[in-house]
Amino acid sequence: MTPEQFKMAKSALSLSNPDLAKMTGLHRNTLNKLDKGEGKASTTQLVRLTLEAQGIQFLDTGEVAAGPGVALKSNREE
Repeated sequence: MTPEQFKMAKSALSLSNPDLAKMTGLHRNTLNKLDKGEGKASTTQLVRLTLEAQGIQFLDTGEVAAGPGVALKSNREE
């Protein structure tokens, strides 16, 4: 889960870091680190599983969504 995917998933579910902290039992500062691409692999996995349980589908390059959504082009213009 990239920082961009994390932010997009929270936005799709209308969740803030405090909301997600309540759902995961993590401190919101820990989630702030994920926004920056920092944090432990185990934390990232817990958050990813929590978001997937809420209906989020994380896609790797070339994968197709199972429903409506958005994707970020890897060659986006700055």
